[in-house]
Amino acid sequence: MGFYRGMGGRRDWALAKAAYLQEESGKWRALVKTAKAPYSALRGMGFSPQMAIGLLTIGSTAGGAAVVNTTLLSEKSFNRGDHGVYSAPADVPVFYSDTDNTLRVDLADAVGEITIENVTVGQAFAGSTLPAGQTNVVQVGGSPAAVGFTPTFLVVGHLIIDRWRCDTFEMSDVEAFQLNIRYNTSDGQSISPVPSSLPRARGIGGGNRADSMVTSGGTYDQIRIGAPTSAVDGKVDVLRLSNLLTKGGKCLLSRIKAGVIDVEFLEVGLGNGFASKEFVVKSTVVYKNATITANVEESISPP
Repeated sequence: MGFYRGMGGRRDWALAKAAYLQEESGKWRALVKTAKAPYSALRGMGFSPQMAIGLLTIGSTAGGAAVVNTTLLSEKSFNRGDHGVYSAPADVPVFYSDTDNTLRVDLADAVGEITIENVTVGQAFAGSTLPAGQTNVVQVGGSPAAVGFTPTFLVVGHLIIDRWRCDTFEMSDVEAFQLNIRYNTSDGQSISPVPSSLPRARGIGGGNRADSMVTSGGTYDQIRIGAPTSAVDGKVDVLRLSNLLTKGGKCLLSRIKAGVIDVEFLEVGLGNGFASKEFVVKSTVVYKNATITANVEESISPP
């Protein structure tokens, strides 16, 4: 009986500890959810990630309700819409500066998906200006040859460009197995791609490839997605750039090899008449199959 009571005591002690740990674990989970709740609520109300974080990092209390401290969301993040230089697929930038509002994504290893949507770029918002020496407000593609640099391409399974608002738009040095240019409106256009047997169907695999990168909302001086490492092509299976409001420079797609390219519902123009071509697809763009339809010229001025 003494042995039994001893075993029972040890059992009760172990169960009490387990219950205590379970209770503490629940408290910590509740604390984390509470800390995240204001950010989620603000995003749900339509605030951009940057604005939501700005409201949360006041570092004070209001009406007795604690505001999330700066340290909770202090680390810069692609997912939250912070600018900086990102080495895909990392969510934290390799370089960040409060004085440089460019969103730059450098590609090398195969990435599953990159999505940038619902953003304002360039002089489309007050106080913005292109970085020194830059003329493109959005630049997507590889890098040309230079002294000591072997040229690169951006290799994409499916490139989706839709609902952009640009002063000017240009595609050059692009290969696409399936090229779709549809439903675009521009203040003057020149669409001159060339059929070729060169492009092939593409899908970017690689087994245990890198995770996806997704961001929605934000304001940037410039967006650049490229392959800046000499002789190393950037690779991404799905690259989606949707609903971009831009002003103050060219939207450029260059040095890209893709399985499918969709360019749809763009509005492009400087309001200077149809004689000046603002929507340009050069003859250096080649395709195996193409659907080019319902692209119209209409007077469009910058936002």
